[in-house]
Amino acid sequence: MTEPSVIRCDQFLAHPPAKVWQVLTDPQLHARWWAEGDVRPVVGHRFTLDMGPWGSQPCEVIAVEPERMISYTFAEGSLDTTITWRLEPEGNGTRLFLEHAGFDLDSPMGKAAFDGMGQGWPGLLAGMGPVLAGM
Repeated sequence: MTEPSVIRCDQFLAHPPAKVWQVLTDPQLHARWWAEGDVRPVVGHRFTLDMGPWGSQPCEVIAVEPERMISYTFAEGSLDTTITWRLEPEGNGTRLFLEHAGFDLDSPMGKAAFDGMGQGWPGLLAGMGPVLAGM
């Protein structure tokens, strides 16, 4: 059974976990596939992600396992969700799992964000491939 307020996606990337980790945690690479922001794999690190028309969204890293998992709060004070990335070696590449949890589906903003991000995440994950290829 899946929680209705959680977005889950996964993407196979034909690159080793160390490279995928860089794309998730290096601010310059992160900006090339999703959003500008000073993301760093350090528990307690606070940063913002520039979400364009939705403004800068505050985040805080809450868990890190180098080259395996990073989790951070997203849009504190508005959406109050959590994004968790999990990397698993698969053959010569990496299976990247995304879990975006905590949407308040009773709130119009939470429901709109859930619907929009649910449709948007697969394309963003696919956009990592070209960034990885250029490394």
